[in-house]
Amino acid sequence: MPNGQHGQQQPPAGGQWYPPEWPDRIRALADGSLVPVEPRRAATVMLLRDTPDGPAVHMLRRRASMAFAGGAYAYPGGGVDPRDEEHQVGWAGPTREDWAARLGTDPLTAQAIVCGAVRETFEEAGVLLAGQTPDTIVGDTTGDDWEADRQALVARDLSFAEFLDRRGLRLRSDLLGAWARWITPEFEPRRYDTWFFVAALPEGQRTRNASTEADRTVWIRPADAAAGYDKGELLMMPPTISTLRSLEPYASAAGALTAAAEQDLAPVLARATLENGELVLSWPGHDEFTKRVRPGGPA
Repeated sequence: MPNGQHGQQQPPAGGQWYPPEWPDRIRALADGSLVPVEPRRAATVMLLRDTPDGPAVHMLRRRASMAFAGGAYAYPGGGVDPRDEEHQVGWAGPTREDWAARLGTDPLTAQAIVCGAVRETFEEAGVLLAGQTPDTIVGDTTGDDWEADRQALVARDLSFAEFLDRRGLRLRSDLLGAWARWITPEFEPRRYDTWFFVAALPEGQRTRNASTEADRTVWIRPADAAAGYDKGELLMMPPTISTLRSLEPYASAAGALTAAAEQDLAPVLARATLENGELVLSWPGHDEFTKRVRPGGPA
């Protein structure tokens, strides 16, 4: 993939996605002419499967035509559907109250975020973390009837609660672990407050590129993906490469899922400051992404 795609600067960090319009937007934020938009809640899932060489993660490459992060590798995910706050869904595993405590929200918001994670994984990867009982999970979901429901979910013609009710299914919240939380910088026109989750690919299910936003999907070891990023071969946003690196120590999908309970969910929000006329863009706690922008353009 060309490093210069969409005109973005090739940074020292490797394959970091860096839009050319950022410097002007950061300056506008600093002088008060840009008012930050409210971030939309979102959820994304690092889906893992075991291999002889350790766990691999399912990633998709966003189409180059996408307005946001075109050409970048990411995980299945998207915005939370407000309707998932309105109805009690079939549920198994830790309670909504448990999830609210973990995510730092109220129970209905927690339900919507967890539903968003499960729904988006089904919409974009064809994998469904749900079962008819608290200790079972659906098998192959590639049939025409499943596809019709998946497309109805994508179109928002069907809410996730309605989908679960129609199928007599319970969301398996115990198959998810909350891993990280990143908030899109204040100078971005599209902002998301995104919770990152980890999950293991259920036995009997298989991934596929079900997303209209992606032109490629891969199963790749986190260390290999990070190496591709470091070489400038794989384009990624800071949250993606950061979470990839954090997955590297785990020898199995189950090990990563167990470790999720100890992960820090303090939100990571980029800071843009002016220092002697130079713009400094940083993500607290993640020094590798710091960018210094001289007057007149990117460094």
